[in-house]
Amino acid sequence: MFRVASYNMRKAIGTDRRRRPERTIEVLNELDADVIALQEADRRFGERISAIPLHLLEEHSDYKPVPLGASAGSLGWHGNALLVKREVEIVHCERIHLPSLEPRGAVLADLVVGGTAVRAIGMHLDLSGLWRRRQAHTILAQIEHDDRSPPAVLMGDLNEWSAHGGCLRDFGHHFRFAECGRSFHVRRPIVALDRIMFNPALDVVESGVHQSAAARKASDHLPVWATLKRK
Repeated sequence: MFRVASYNMRKAIGTDRRRRPERTIEVLNELDADVIALQEADRRFGERISAIPLHLLEEHSDYKPVPLGASAGSLGWHGNALLVKREVEIVHCERIHLPSLEPRGAVLADLVVGGTAVRAIGMHLDLSGLWRRRQAHTILAQIEHDDRSPPAVLMGDLNEWSAHGGCLRDFGHHFRFAECGRSFHVRRPIVALDRIMFNPALDVVESGVHQSAAARKASDHLPVWATLKRK
């Protein structure tokens, strides 16, 4: 079994409008997932450096970032990042360019987690339903192109307010959804914007929304998580 999580960390800016990366790290440590997909992991302007100083991540957590070839000081690419526990083996990683009017992308890593091979994909999709569906098709095409890849887990902020339509229907033709729950807005969660999807070769053991005191202050999204196993 292995545990995954997805978290829109809002550039480490909490509900008090203060940027406090140590609070974000506290939430990451609470999640204790083997793999975490982050959205809005880098600052928006300037050199797009990581909202969590890399030395703080190394000194105060058991996580390491998947190296995505981004600029120096950045945690990910277009704000998307993948963190893994230090003992997780990173076999391969790459960036996926997504069609969009503004810079958007997804990140991919083939990993070995506790002896289980898995492909993790993190994403933050567009606000526009049309562009979300185009982006979903691009990600699905990337997976279908490599039929030798290990079972995939897709995670991220899909920005999909529909319960079953739009890009959820597109992903649902190929993947199952973990029943995590409503993650946005943190003060009154009314919609499941943050999703975890997994290959049918995997089973979900348990899943949910992380609702600790720290998580309710660290971002406007709550993290979602799932424990998975090979069938």
